[in-house]
Parts: sequence; C-alpha cells; structure tokens
Amino acid sequence: MDSNQQLKLTQMKNFIQKLGSSTEKYGDPTLERFLIARSMDPNKAAKMFVSWQKWRASFVPLGFIPDSQVTEQLDHRKVFLQGFSKDGYPVAIVKACNHYPAKDQPQFKKFVVHLLDKIIASGVKGTEIGNEKMIAILDLDQIGYKNVDARALITGFQFLQAYYPERLKKCYILSMPWFFVSVWKMVSRFLEKATLEKIVIVTNEEEKKQFIREVGEDVLPEEYGGRANFVLIQDVVLPPLED
Repeated sequence: MDSNQQLKLTQMKNFIQKLGSSTEKYGDPTLERFLIARSMDPNKAAKMFVSWQKWRASFVPLGFIPDSQVTEQLDHRKVFLQGFSKDGYPVAIVKACNHYPAKDQPQFKKFVVHLLDKIIASGVKGTEIGNEKMIAILDLDQIGYKNVDARALITGFQFLQAYYPERLKKCYILSMPWFFVSVWKMVSRFLEKATLEKIVIVTNEEEKKQFIREVGEDVLPEEYGGRANFVLIQDVVLPPLED
C-alpha cells in the first residue's frame, strides 16, 4: 500500500469514528475493500462500511445464517461448493434449472447471505484476512421459463455490491438460452460498472477453453470439462476460523 492509499485509509477510519462506529475488529484489508468499492473516496467508503455494520447486526444477529433457517432453498440442491480454483479462489456453481422463484423473499435473502458467507469462509486459510474473493459459475443449461427469476439475480448481485464489496473475483455465465438474453439485459441495469466487468458470458468453444484454463480442471465437474464431482454446499463442513 502506497502513502496515498494509507492516508485515505486513515481518513476513512476517522470518518467512521465520527459516524459513531468503530473499526476495532477489522483489519485494513477489510476496510480497503470498501475504499475500492467507493473509488477511494474515504467519506463514501466510511458511510458504506457503517451501513454494512448496521445491516449485518440487524440481518445476521448470530453472525451467520444456519442451515436450519434456509432448508427450503437448500432442498432444491442447486448450489455447489467445489474447492479452490487454480489461483486459490473458492468456486461456487449455481444450477439454475434447479431453482424456482421464492414465495418467501425474506427467507431467500437469508439464503443469499448464507451462501455468500459460506463460500467466502471456505476461502479462508486459517485466519480471515478480510480480502478473500470468490468465483461464481451460473449454469443456465436446461432452464425453462419456470426457472427464470430476474428478482433473485438482482437480489444476489445487489447484496454482493452493497454488503460484500470486492468479494467477487469473477462470475461466469454458461449456456445462456436465447430467451434469457432479454432477462439478462434487464438484470444488467441494476449492476455497477465494476460488477459488470467481472462477468464473463461464455458463448463459444474458445471462451469455454479459457474458462476451463482459468478455473481449473481439478474443481470443475466433468460436464464443464473438468475432473471433479459436484459437491453440494450443504455437504461441505468448514473448520472453525482461527482467532
């Protein structure tokens, strides 16, 4: 970190204190994510950080969302946690053909937090640093109109943008059918430029080869050109984090 970044980080900490909050439990890598998400503006980053703290305390009072609160969504068996990519990022796969629009939106939002928390935690090696990122794969193969859920996509990306800044390394979208193109155009309007730049829509063989090279055959299931089996996220048991 250069002297200018260090200065902005110090200014951000001061703004957070003025807003009546504290950074005592958080290391610089965590704060830096909020700074980057707000174009290195210490004041805006501080407001975003304090807003995140308040949301977290209200929405996730236990510090995590247990499986027991999201069983209906887990039962659809649509999210898989595959291990680490070639560059060391946890890889999650969403099979959209197993998704159906949620009738209980508050529970679905809990499910989104449950997923993001667990995926990110799976990338922690020992002690959390605060700058861990993830790779997401959205597989649209075999989806029908009954699986289409723009609201769910918007919720997921908006949560990433507002409450998990700079956690997404890359998102690959596979097998997008023609009827989904208009849905994606609508969803894209809700995404920030920085988020859109991390999304890769795989449309041809060369892009698929690049996708396999970047993610790695060891974690990708066979149907994507890899050597792994699918691993349901609820079957993954994570070790406790070190203090």
